[in-house]
Amino acid sequence: MKIALVDDQVLFLHGISQVINSQPDMEVSWHATNGIEALEKAAQQPVDIVVMDVQMPLLDGIEATSQLADIAPDITTIILTTFDDEEYVLGGLAAGASGFILKDAEPEVLLESIRTVYQGDAVISPRATNRVITRLQGRQEDRVQIAPADQQALRELTNREHEILVAIAKGWTNGEICERFFISMPTVKTHVGRVMVKTGSRDRVHAALFAYRAGLVSREDLLES
Repeated sequence: MKIALVDDQVLFLHGISQVINSQPDMEVSWHATNGIEALEKAAQQPVDIVVMDVQMPLLDGIEATSQLADIAPDITTIILTTFDDEEYVLGGLAAGASGFILKDAEPEVLLESIRTVYQGDAVISPRATNRVITRLQGRQEDRVQIAPADQQALRELTNREHEILVAIAKGWTNGEICERFFISMPTVKTHVGRVMVKTGSRDRVHAALFAYRAGLVSREDLLES
């Protein structure tokens, strides 16, 4: 798979490049030191995954991720940053990122996260997950009513799709859903795809956060997943 790295710390870029290029299934195609440069290079040389820092000059990683999702929707973004501030996490997810990993994670965690995202799933570090859920919980305490858009999406779900959404939020794999609901893998994949479309979720992390906002699962469910 082809990877791009975006970070204004040149030494960090070279270090991560060595880690990624040591893998037989990965190759770093290009580097960028700010969001504008990243968008230009992505347009000229598409990759599978962009690993993006947040705080950069000219154009930060959150805005760059949002613009990248618009101009190159086939490219997946992982936010890799020193900060686990909930605003960064929520901003990155809202912008379309499929992963949020902290820079102090072990190299193996980053490599596994890249592979997971490449397969169409999503990843978010446990510390970041806890901060996001705590923030969302605070917002729910201030606002009991579910957002109108979420209400409409919930109404469009069938009973089975509702069950699948809850299962996704609880961290069940497709295989586990097959076993527990006694349905085939193709059927599970069809239901999961429809849930993603109807809830406007890019991946399973976004679907899980939707389920939490809608009150379908608890904070503990998300942390356990």
